[in-house]
Amino acid sequence: MLSSESNTLPHVAVMGAGSVGCFFGAMLARAGFPVTLIGRPVHVDAVKQHGLLLETKKFTEHVAMKAVTDVAGVKDARLVLFCVKSTDSESAAREIAPYLAPDAVILTLQNGAESPELLRQILPQRVIPAVVYVATEMAGPGHVKHHGRGELVIGNAPESTDIQHWFEAAGVPVEVSPNVMGPLWAKLIINCAYNALSAIAQKMYGEMVQVDGIPALMETVVTECLAVARAEGIEVPGDMHETVRNLASTMATQYSSTAQDLARGKKTEIDYLNGYVCRLGKQHGIPTPVNQTLLTLVKLVAKN
Repeated sequence: MLSSESNTLPHVAVMGAGSVGCFFGAMLARAGFPVTLIGRPVHVDAVKQHGLLLETKKFTEHVAMKAVTDVAGVKDARLVLFCVKSTDSESAAREIAPYLAPDAVILTLQNGAESPELLRQILPQRVIPAVVYVATEMAGPGHVKHHGRGELVIGNAPESTDIQHWFEAAGVPVEVSPNVMGPLWAKLIINCAYNALSAIAQKMYGEMVQVDGIPALMETVVTECLAVARAEGIEVPGDMHETVRNLASTMATQYSSTAQDLARGKKTEIDYLNGYVCRLGKQHGIPTPVNQTLLTLVKLVAKN
């Protein structure tokens, strides 16, 4: 169990201090938790000089916390927020392995559904999947802009109740789910419906869904994903068609992470989103032509 002795708050390390990691790290730091961000030099330097600039709809402030570029920053952390891009999961896990405390817990805050199992094959520490519902972006070096939401669903493990209490003390709602793969797939399906289209068109969700034909196209993406999920034995909660339809109104000004990656000339996670559904579909003999088309178009745009 992770419960702290006395009133000492646990050290939290954020491996991969992009917008998601910085947001949740900053929320914990505001609540008094000792947080170490591990990220790129440009962001680390800015945080060292001024603290992390966290801009939300309710407040804007500089949040002081430790920031380093060395993966040894995970040393002595009792909780590691694993926030690297899915493309970097394996290499990042191997890099931090020598420095992790034996009783550290890894919480995966990533897109896609593959990383938790991959990390379990590499790390002996407890790995707990998390589903992230937050709209954020890096608006500049050491500057995170929060557009909406900010809750987590995490897997059920002996340490989960402690983690839930820590985040909720920081103002982050957390649900512990015995069937976390269901919500994880729900998030994957949302990403499959929105990310590629937002990236290809470089449009925000709200304006994207106003284009004739796009809602119907997204419906087909969802249908393909649900067929693959059923073949995998995954019970996806709720009505995913309705969930996808309603998301744009709650995150109207959000560009997908894939759109942000393309705009910055960075490698995308599309192989772990629509690409993952296509790979599983092929294994099960389930056609996924729309997901395949979106996957291919993102790769085409990325090469230009």
